[in-house]
Amino acid sequence: MQQVTILGSTGSIGVSTLDVLSRHPERYQVFALTADRQWQALADQCLRFKPRYAVINADDAYAPLVERLKASGCTTDVLCGTEAIAAVASHADVHTVMAAIVGAAGLMPTLAAVRTGKKVLLANKEALVMAGGLFTRAVLESGACLLPIDSEHNAIFQCLPNQQNNFLRDGVTTSGVRKILLTASGGPFLHTPVDALGAVTPEQACAHPNWRMGQKISVDSATMLNKGLELIEACWLFNVPPQQVEVVIHPQSVIHSMVEYIDGSVLAQLGNPDMRTPIAHALAWPERIDSGVSSLDLIATARLDFAAPDTERFPCLRLAQQAAAQGATAPAILNAANEVAVAAFLDRRLGFRQIPQVIEQVMAQVAVTAADSLDAVQWADTQARSCAGTFIGTLQR
Repeated sequence: MQQVTILGSTGSIGVSTLDVLSRHPERYQVFALTADRQWQALADQCLRFKPRYAVINADDAYAPLVERLKASGCTTDVLCGTEAIAAVASHADVHTVMAAIVGAAGLMPTLAAVRTGKKVLLANKEALVMAGGLFTRAVLESGACLLPIDSEHNAIFQCLPNQQNNFLRDGVTTSGVRKILLTASGGPFLHTPVDALGAVTPEQACAHPNWRMGQKISVDSATMLNKGLELIEACWLFNVPPQQVEVVIHPQSVIHSMVEYIDGSVLAQLGNPDMRTPIAHALAWPERIDSGVSSLDLIATARLDFAAPDTERFPCLRLAQQAAAQGATAPAILNAANEVAVAAFLDRRLGFRQIPQVIEQVMAQVAVTAADSLDAVQWADTQARSCAGTFIGTLQR
């Protein structure tokens, strides 16, 4: 019986993970669930799955969560704060950690799980984007098992030889890989006239045609910054330079990514766009378990389209490629600026096409330094957030 901690259990990945776990009660038990401030949803999950611990990050959500669980007779211990989140991620009784906290907030608890040698299912791409060198070094030193949950990276993993952490150390080129083909749907604005993008609303940006995701990642998908972050993540996960990762627009989201080998073979992983597939794959790896996802109907799918990305339409992708090539703390600066800009857009303080303007301005102003310590990474993150906030204050929608 594997004990599982889910970091970010009330988000879309957390909810999908609980769905997969519920299908295999003989294999998995929920040890701990964590959330930022959605205490009602967390309480409902605790009543159903009865974890040993529940952790809420927001101080003002602690008391109502405790009261709700106590009134329902639930014996789950309730903890509060970032240190408690890290504690349930690194607890000695935990075998598997789903790292699904969105954004930079997920770095420290995910790193805590890695340092204690857990099987870490990585849905928090920002941990690698911000501190890839430090993070992968910690994986290799601790003997942790790192498995990707992003559908694209999980697809790449499935198309590679079954060697797991060897990729972090040796890279995939030792397995005969020529390049990685990272697919992207193009999001909701793939065919929207570029001059009309300035008027799009948060609701339109969050209406992804294929995937059901949280607001932040939905906006990132609409700007294609998410694909840029995934490119950086792929470089760290599979130890390849940015020029060996090619982004390909594939609107149907049926092929989740591909790997091209030096003999000309191209291996692809296909499936319906449902995150339960990569979650189930990583949970049971190297075995396979039922995910609850329906079979892919190739006849109904009928056609698969591919195109090169347009960086005029998606300047955020160009900025991410620039940060990937620059390395050091540049990806951390990119990520921080984007998080601030997206939050402002969702709050209707910033226009959609102003998001890349903010990122580009911050990347030009904040100094890039060596990412040789967590302090250096966090300093870059702090400086970028401050710069982004200041610049947004000067802009008018």
